[in-house]
Amino acid sequence: MTPEELADATAQAMYSADACSRALGLELKEVRPGYARMQMNVRDDFLNGHGICHGGLIFTLADSTFAFACNSYNINTVASGCSIEFLRAVQGGDRLTAEAIEQSLTGRTGIYDIRVTNRDNETVAMFRGKSAQIKGTLIPSQA
Repeated sequence: MTPEELADATAQAMYSADACSRALGLELKEVRPGYARMQMNVRDDFLNGHGICHGGLIFTLADSTFAFACNSYNINTVASGCSIEFLRAVQGGDRLTAEAIEQSLTGRTGIYDIRVTNRDNETVAMFRGKSAQIKGTLIPSQA
């Protein structure tokens, strides 16, 4: 299995078990080693008291995209820390895209930057995640 095939198989196994992402309508668009891209439509029930997208849902999109990127090597990996900067309000009816790019993978620790953009390709948030590999795999290892 090539690294790209492994990343895809791992992502499919993870997505099928991810009830939260599926319930929120997060769509996995692309995955490859150290990279993932997801999209989400901003539904009316995602809006907060100001009539804009709740920051927690933008965070969830970025965090899920981070998870698919850092698990793309079929080594169970979790977040050990993350932060987000909200740069622009997001309106209902918009479509967000999150793109996670691995910046560093040293030993069991990785650093990933996730850029979240709106339909007009404007950056609405920047997320940085630190990952830690733990025991196990998502799919059985190939001999």
